Amino acid sequence: MTTFDVFRPTLSRRLFLAGGALALTGIGIRATKANAVIGKAVEITGEVTRRQENLLEGLKAGASLMDHDFVTTGRESFAELALGDDTSLLLGSETELLIDTFIAGQGGTIELGTGQMVFDRPEGLAKIDLTMRTAFGMIGVRGTKFFAGPNRGVFAVFVEHGRVEVTGGGVMASVGRGEGVEIKRPGEAPGKVTQWGEARIREAYASVGIR
Repeated sequence: MTTFDVFRPTLSRRLFLAGGALALTGIGIRATKANAVIGKAVEITGEVTRRQENLLEGLKAGASLMDHDFVTTGRESFAELALGDDTSLLLGSETELLIDTFIAGQGGTIELGTGQMVFDRPEGLAKIDLTMRTAFGMIGVRGTKFFAGPNRGVFAVFVEHGRVEVTGGGVMASVGRGEGVEIKRPGEAPGKVTQWGEARIREAYASVGIR
């Protein structure tokens, strides 16, 4: 059991819907057609499942992703998902992610229940309006690459490039290139923004299968 497991909440859909949001500022979102194909599974390692309404099935590389897909990775399992042509989500082991809605080039809503992930959108692209909900707070993101999830006993956010605004407990912290911030428990304010060392960056990325 990791240190994070000591206080990690059991996240029901209701809990992490109420918990907060990671918001990417940009243009507005239009409603999408139900069951629209919005991406695909690029690489799957180990046991990864996808639930769509009442259908639960294994997720394989090359499979299409649709709005309302709930993706879960098993122990020592990883998933690389592509949303649209230029947005990637890398999921670590024992991670739960709901793709609520997504429109390529515009944004949408995703919800990180448990586990860790890396959001990767290359620099220089137009901003999108994406909301990512977690139990730990709200992060406003502009097209960027960042890690979010448990690391060294806390919920942590690290930005490789771009800038994010991490809000929790009514306090906002601005996190830029090479910086990270921690939130110890749901509802608490983020701690001091610090420069992350190479060892911690490698450790965080390894948790989502990046070596």
